[in-house]
Amino acid sequence: MKKLSAQETNSILEVLKKRFMDNQERFPTVNWSEIETKLAKNQDKLWSINEMEKTGGEPSLLEYNVDSKRYIFCDFSIESPKGRRSLCYDNKALELRKKYKPINSAKNMAQHMGVDLMNEKEYRKLQTFDKFDTKTSSWLETPENIRKLGGAIFGDFRYDQVFIYHNGADSYYAVRGFRGILQL
Repeated sequence: MKKLSAQETNSILEVLKKRFMDNQERFPTVNWSEIETKLAKNQDKLWSINEMEKTGGEPSLLEYNVDSKRYIFCDFSIESPKGRRSLCYDNKALELRKKYKPINSAKNMAQHMGVDLMNEKEYRKLQTFDKFDTKTSSWLETPENIRKLGGAIFGDFRYDQVFIYHNGADSYYAVRGFRGILQL
């Protein structure tokens, strides 16, 4: 199990608490102490959230599911996280690329961090809180039928509109990264 030191734990909990308190109107019935207790009991998830923070994702609470009692965290950085850009979609695409390979793939990096890529529905929900990816774009979890044909999807926000596009999964750009999502 991946675990943070006591100092790292306190530091990331303070950051998350501040973000929660600054945006408490999103979740008026959710109590920070409940989230903190659950995070403390799930050190591997806290480690993953810290990885999101270290790579520039600015993780915060996206949703609380009352039925399952799950907290859903995601990257709230205004642009796609800086520490997770210039990646192709997945390892299959990385292996197929013969020249000018990126250093990693979004799916591999997400797996190492212990998070998932946001899907289209989650990305659209994120966009209801602010205008994200106005200068960047983010790979999204791609349906298998698209991936089988060599494609992958990504999203951004342009012209006051959320756009979901497609690209070859082996493509990568300095302004395209991915947004992680994690259920606790």
